[in-house]
Amino acid sequence: MPKLIANALLFQLGWLACVLGGDSPWLLIVAAALAVHLRWFSSWAAEGKLLLSVFLAGSALDSFLLNLGVFDFGEPRSLIPLWLALLWLLLATTLNHCLAWTARAWWRASLLGACAGPLSYYGGAQLAGVGMPYGTWQTLVLLAAIWALVLPVLHAFARLYRSQYEQGVRARQST
Repeated sequence: MPKLIANALLFQLGWLACVLGGDSPWLLIVAAALAVHLRWFSSWAAEGKLLLSVFLAGSALDSFLLNLGVFDFGEPRSLIPLWLALLWLLLATTLNHCLAWTARAWWRASLLGACAGPLSYYGGAQLAGVGMPYGTWQTLVLLAAIWALVLPVLHAFARLYRSQYEQGVRARQST
């Protein structure tokens, strides 16, 4: 239980560093959180594919939403800023740990995604000065629908990669 709490706190620390610091040296806190995660909770061998997959897929999703006009960062851009992309990396560090309970039934992940996803975006947008041109409520409803699908899919990635890793470990142990 203490590790799960520490995992959640590392995520929150990284989240705050990203939304308050933007693309600044505050992002070194994210690097430190990732290093602590890979040292204390897991390893690159066990979770590297998951971290990269969630980072890339999430960055692509948010960049797509940006290009649809859902987000306004105050300047023309076609890709999301680094600080927002790193939030996906931070989220990936929680899937096998403090958020693992939401994977046990798909509806838990869907419900948490539909509620917490939009709230995270809303809080981040308020703190980072990100606009929601379609309107706050319309954007939050859209994000709720997206996140009701996204979090269960991310858990499926986590389950697949965890299974592949465990099979590899068993194969190495049997030789």
